[in-house]
This record gives sequence, structure tokens and C-alpha cells, in this order.
Amino acid sequence: MNTQEALDLLKQKGYKYTEKREHMIHFFVHENRYRTAKDLLENMEADYDGISFDTIYRNLHLFDQLGILESTELNGEKHFRLKCDHHHHHHFICKNCGVTKEIHHCPMEQINEELKQFMIEDHKFEVYGFCPSCR
Repeated sequence: MNTQEALDLLKQKGYKYTEKREHMIHFFVHENRYRTAKDLLENMEADYDGISFDTIYRNLHLFDQLGILESTELNGEKHFRLKCDHHHHHHFICKNCGVTKEIHHCPMEQINEELKQFMIEDHKFEVYGFCPSCR
């Protein structure tokens, strides 16, 4: 997803375009890792004097709900990244810098075998550790 596709999705869902929202989406388009609301706030403060943490957090959760961003819990804090919209995969996530690497193996075949009598609707599989740069 690119910035324009995300903005089009916002409009399609009835949300208005703002320069701040475009800036927020653009920030994640250019990152290849999970980032926090604090990271985004620090990025935006120079351009938007007085921007509040609440504004940032509300928009991040909206983007997450609309499928523009995906989120994870990392070190006790919510982190966000641009949603991968191509093929099914999972992620390795660096606990230090938030960089991600796609994992193409999915453990669901084995898990479905163990849970035959259960109806699974969805799943999320993430592996945490440290990337080569942070080791």
C-alpha cells in the first residue's frame, strides 16, 4: 500500500483528508519496521507545533481498524507498521529497533491438526529477537 492508496481508502470509508493524516501515512510508507506513537509524534512535532499524543494515537488506531496499518505489542507498548497486503506471511520483529523480516512458513497446518474440533477464524504468528545490527 502506498500513501495515495491509504488516503483513497480513508475517503472511501467516509473519513476526510488532512495534511496530518497524509504525513502519518507517509511516515509508515517509508519505514520497514514497527514504530511507536512516540516515534511518529517526534517525527511530526517539527512540522505541526502543538500536535497532541491523543491525535496521533487516535489516528493510528483508526488506520489499524481500516487495515492501513497493522499493530503488535512489543516490549509492553503498541507498535504499528504499514499493512502488508500481498501474500500470507508472518514476521520476525527485532525487539530493539522494530525492523521486520517476512517469515514464509506458517504453522497453521500443524495447529489445525491439533485443533480439529475447534473453528479457527484467524491467526497471528510473530517471532521476536534481535536483528543482525542490534545483536
